[in-house]
Amino acid sequence: MTPSASRIKTPQQLLAESGADLEGHGLKRTMGLFQLVCFGVGAIVGTGIFVGLSDSVAEAGPAVVISFVLAAITCVFTAFSFAELGGAIPVSGSSYSFAYASLGERAAFLVGWCLLLEYGVSVSAVAVGWSQYLNELLESLTGWQLPAALSAGPGEGGVVNVPAVVVIALAATLLVRGVRESARATAAMAILKIGILIVFCAVGFSAFQAGHLSPFAEHGMGGITAGASVAFFSYIGFDAITTAGEEVKNPRRNIPIAILICIGLVTLLYCAVALSAIGALGADAVAGQPAALSLVVDQVTGSSVGGGIIAFGAVVAIASVVLAVMYGQTRILMSMSRDGLVPRVFERVSPKSATPVANTWIVAAVFAVPAAFASLDVVVNLTTIGTLAVMAVVNLAVMVLRRRNPELPRSFRVPFFPLSPILGIGFCLYLIWGTGWTTWLQFAGFLVVGTLVYAVYGRRRSRLVTAPSEGAAPVSPAE
Repeated sequence: MTPSASRIKTPQQLLAESGADLEGHGLKRTMGLFQLVCFGVGAIVGTGIFVGLSDSVAEAGPAVVISFVLAAITCVFTAFSFAELGGAIPVSGSSYSFAYASLGERAAFLVGWCLLLEYGVSVSAVAVGWSQYLNELLESLTGWQLPAALSAGPGEGGVVNVPAVVVIALAATLLVRGVRESARATAAMAILKIGILIVFCAVGFSAFQAGHLSPFAEHGMGGITAGASVAFFSYIGFDAITTAGEEVKNPRRNIPIAILICIGLVTLLYCAVALSAIGALGADAVAGQPAALSLVVDQVTGSSVGGGIIAFGAVVAIASVVLAVMYGQTRILMSMSRDGLVPRVFERVSPKSATPVANTWIVAAVFAVPAAFASLDVVVNLTTIGTLAVMAVVNLAVMVLRRRNPELPRSFRVPFFPLSPILGIGFCLYLIWGTGWTTWLQFAGFLVVGTLVYAVYGRRRSRLVTAPSEGAAPVSPAE
């Protein structure tokens, strides 16, 4: 059996298997640049700013703006790497496929394993946040809320979080109808939530008091770093843009552009929202508030109407994150299934809707369970460290492929190479350091489990092992 360390798929193999720049693996190219940008915004802007802002403020105080910038810098360097690889290898597997082409099958499987954690916890946590804002909206409109037993899991004093399950089911229903319909819905929701956040900033800055920013960095650099590690969760999702590689028109051009536009736009938006919220009420009033943006608007305007509008924007925003991130997860699983590393049911595409229907419903069912019953606070840091590890691998993959495949057509090249990817790896490691040793141990255990799963299942069923009998391309030797 070929050692897994030497099982490397060349970019040419990945492109050929996916359909290259034609229709990919039964999928259809229906998304243009505007829709792709909206898809990226849909995947990023959601719980991280509508719900998670208060957690970042609790760590860093008014210096949370610096925390957002620090998290964004990490993302920018990695975004350069994603842009180069997404333009050069426009396939659905995203980071997983990039690792397969550069570091080999075992590393690729572990990247996919981390992505399962990233997307799974992200969708479940986002669905729980959606439930919170749905109750806020109902309270604003009708004065009534869902009973705690049906709107929270056992860890939060309820029985089952029904709204969280509903939003996941709605997203799955839209996804199986077709990517064109999903992209249009995501675009509409992205435009709406950006507009609402701009209105929030206008309200917040109308009550801005400079004194609320003092003391600016009470907890020092440690607080800023801890805030950046929490804030980084707000940026999780931009890598989902590359999972649309087989359903985007002109992917070599549009994927790099969309990634860079999304990171720049979201960073400006996050910093403006954080600054206006703290300037209006102060860091102590914002910290620890699950619906902080609604609170700010209610207190500034003296009415619950404005908070209701923010709650409506949050309901829309968070629903779009569920939709976009679930999309990304299904496409990564489809790529892993295509390679034989997970069961083949995940690669089947419906000829009618051109979507992986069974894959989507399985993902929805799995994600709905923790959303309905589990308390996810304990694994948010684990998700963050897993995502940072994946981003470090992507930066490394750029350097490896530049050496191994210098002739590969690249529509975008990382600027200041190799300094940019090296800095990207450095910032990732710095934020990993900020998650704490208990999270490191959890992550180490998570990787051990992933390695065992690969050894028991993926390594033996890999298409690079069964390929000779199926007429597939030979394995590329490691260099």
